[in-house]
Amino acid sequence: MYNFFIKGGPLMWPIALCSVVSAAFIMERLSFFYRTRPKSKNLDERVLDLLKAGKGEDAASLSEKDGSFLGRFLSVGIKIAGHSADDRQKILRRAGSRELEDGEKHLRILSTIGNISTLLGLTGTVTGMIQTFMKIERIGGVADVTVLAGGIWEALLTTAAGLFVAIPTLTFYYYFEGVVDGRAIQLRNVASDVFGIH
Repeated sequence: MYNFFIKGGPLMWPIALCSVVSAAFIMERLSFFYRTRPKSKNLDERVLDLLKAGKGEDAASLSEKDGSFLGRFLSVGIKIAGHSADDRQKILRRAGSRELEDGEKHLRILSTIGNISTLLGLTGTVTGMIQTFMKIERIGGVADVTVLAGGIWEALLTTAAGLFVAIPTLTFYYYFEGVVDGRAIQLRNVASDVFGIH
């Protein structure tokens, strides 16, 4: 494996760095989304039932104990129950935006790594092919098929390495984007169904 890495040329090193950074951010985001998921089943419905029963303190306690993005949002909504409709709408929008911003953190880095690693791989292949044809020119334009094939597969190693990094990175990027979009929908529904904010 190390021999393949070395034969791929100097651009294999930045591709390897991209893979390490990508793995670190993917693990961080997986941990974040797991930690901030709702722990209580049908949390919004349970909170709404408590509020309808006039048990605001119990609803607030349940929301805070959940510790999820949804629990924090519900907790904010319960605390501002006495405010005007306009104030509640503004405060809940800010609270929702904060939760979504937390979810989107580092996603741009993953998108950038996915694109850069692909381009690095292609660049390595192009420069490798240039070197191969320069070698053919130096020996008079007649090359052994074995020499030509060897130069080409070595050049293609960087493209393969770049794709090996880019594909899982972009897969997780789109998955995390989907999670954030799903949370945005949940927050809008809760703002409407629980607090009457549209």
